Amino acid sequence: MARLIWTEPALKDLETIAEYIALDKPDAAQRYIKKVFTTVERLSQFPKSGSIPPEISNLLYRQVIVRPCRIFYRCDKDYVFIILVMRAEQNLRQEVLTERDENQSNKPSKRNS
Repeated sequence: MARLIWTEPALKDLETIAEYIALDKPDAAQRYIKKVFTTVERLSQFPKSGSIPPEISNLLYRQVIVRPCRIFYRCDKDYVFIILVMRAEQNLRQEVLTERDENQSNKPSKRNS
């Protein structure tokens, strides 16, 4: 079983998205956060279950989609690092993903499984 590690920037991304949803629908924001964590939690048992993002298929990243967002992660031995959460309609900037991974993957957040 792999250990999930949420990086601080990924948690901040999710928080920002939830705050936006909560402006109109606070209950929906709470349900969305729960759905994201439930979906991501499955990666601890099935780390390669996410799809390979087509725009970065040459890199080691995977994604799970919890509409309206894409959650990017990387597997490393017995760890799954959650690196980026973004709205699906946004264009992925590869340099943001790789820079965050280089800077944050060894700095786990407080929400680890």
